[in-house]
Amino acid sequence: MQDPFFWLLLSFLLVAISLTAVLAAAFPAFLELGRVARSAEKLLDTLNHEIPRTMEALRRTGGELAELSEDIEDSIKSAKGIIQHTEESLKQTQAQIQQVRRGSRSTWVGFKTAWKVFQRPKARKKRRKRP
Repeated sequence: MQDPFFWLLLSFLLVAISLTAVLAAAFPAFLELGRVARSAEKLLDTLNHEIPRTMEALRRTGGELAELSEDIEDSIKSAKGIIQHTEESLKQTQAQIQQVRRGSRSTWVGFKTAWKVFQRPKARKKRRKRP
């Protein structure tokens, strides 16, 4: 048993058995890695086809949102102008109503005074003698 050739063959045999055991244990893992690689390749192909379309749709949506926000901003400015015009009209209307109230109050006081004057018995005119 001191023959070096024997020990070399025994070492090679043990290494071969060890490699066979490792390969036998790793074989299912290698098969699964192959399936994962095929699945990843399919996913990447799908992404290559879908991402450009999705990005284009996102760009269009962003442009449409920008246009919509501009339209909304213009509408708000227009509504603000209408509201200011309406407020000015209301102030003018209130001023006119106050003028009408004053005028109608004056007219009413005038009618009441006229009515009292017409309802009073006529006073006799006293004649003054002229010297």
